[in-house]
Amino acid sequence: MSSVVFGPGLRRFRLLLTVRLVGQFGDGAFQAALATYVVFSPQNAATPAKVAEAFAVLLLPFTVIGPFAGVFLDRWRRRQMLLWANLARAALVLGVAACAAAGSAGPLFYLLALGGFSANRFILAGLSAGLPHTVTGKQLIVANAVSPTLGTLATTIGAGVSVVVHAVAGHGSGSVAGVLVCTAGLYALAGLFALMIPAGALGPDNPALTALRSDLGAVVRGVAAGARHVVERPAAGRPLAAVAVSRFCYGAVTIMTLLLFRNAFDDPHDTNAGLAGFAFAVGVSGVGFGLGAVTTPFVARRTSLHRWIPLCLAASGIIELVFGSPFRELPLLIGAFLLGFFAQGQKISTDTLVQRNVDDEFRGRVFVFYDMLYNGAFVLAAAFAAAALPLNGRSYLVLGVVSGAYLLAALWYTLRRPDKPISRRPEPIPADQPTTPAVP
Repeated sequence: MSSVVFGPGLRRFRLLLTVRLVGQFGDGAFQAALATYVVFSPQNAATPAKVAEAFAVLLLPFTVIGPFAGVFLDRWRRRQMLLWANLARAALVLGVAACAAAGSAGPLFYLLALGGFSANRFILAGLSAGLPHTVTGKQLIVANAVSPTLGTLATTIGAGVSVVVHAVAGHGSGSVAGVLVCTAGLYALAGLFALMIPAGALGPDNPALTALRSDLGAVVRGVAAGARHVVERPAAGRPLAAVAVSRFCYGAVTIMTLLLFRNAFDDPHDTNAGLAGFAFAVGVSGVGFGLGAVTTPFVARRTSLHRWIPLCLAASGIIELVFGSPFRELPLLIGAFLLGFFAQGQKISTDTLVQRNVDDEFRGRVFVFYDMLYNGAFVLAAAFAAAALPLNGRSYLVLGVVSGAYLLAALWYTLRRPDKPISRRPEPIPADQPTTPAVP
């Protein structure tokens, strides 16, 4: 795995990884600052409806705005998108910081925050679409293990640093604003690292040349084309359907966990304890993500990714029953670690199967469609949680629905698994980039 990160001729991959790590560290700090300001402040009561509303407000625009990214990622140079999207969100986060410093949490605050998170859709989709241009085909599965996983860990560390800052400096608007200003600086730095990558190095190799009669029409046609491209390739479409189910379940569990730490495990008036407990659970899950990333490439050498995905789903369903049903802190933390492990194993497998089985000129649109499913499933989970969860987060009904959905998805995937998946390797990398094989 280290040969992918430190191997000769992989400077572009390392720069792309740096853009991801710096930006996602900022994402973690941004998310924790907003959570502290909106959910874990003593003056606000965290009901299921309010928590679900906060998640929906942050994620639903991603699903709506996300389709725009794919169309432009397949038309414009992806390096340029990474540069300008990072600079744009730096400016938006500075606006959020100004609102927080003024003690405002009104429409402008949420509008600017939504703008910052929406820019993130362009960035993450661009990182995924550009990744195959920086490594060889043999290195792709390891690159998919390294990049998103280190990105997730960077997000977790960023959130942890933000939580520590708030614990030391207090939950006042001043500390939130300070963290947000630093976050804007990190986004600007990520844009500068993107600028160090050659302008055409991340593709697309064959940009879409059809005229844009209208932006809205182009977006709708582009996403529809990406969706059709996936449907025509079951080896990519079935993993996407399975990961959408998994994301729905993970979203419901996340909101349940937040409510448990906010209103059940600790005194609801002690917001520091609730935030620290929830942050620790997220960190434990992040450790599971890391272990899942290390393990998945080794699993892939011994079995098919199409077999590993239903195993991850089935294991997640069992974990929820065993470690979720006590509704106690220690079993929940164990379950968070194991759920993170299998969720990351499934995510890496899905990323790799999608990248291998779609054409490069569609890759940007496919990955934005992927983001739509991913975030839309979480929004549905938020709506479900708002209707079904009590104030303290304890619900055997929700637990049963989540576990059953995992197990049914595993059964469906096993029965419908394609025996001969289409294998479409990434386009050849430029001639000036060495093709040193990596240790998978």
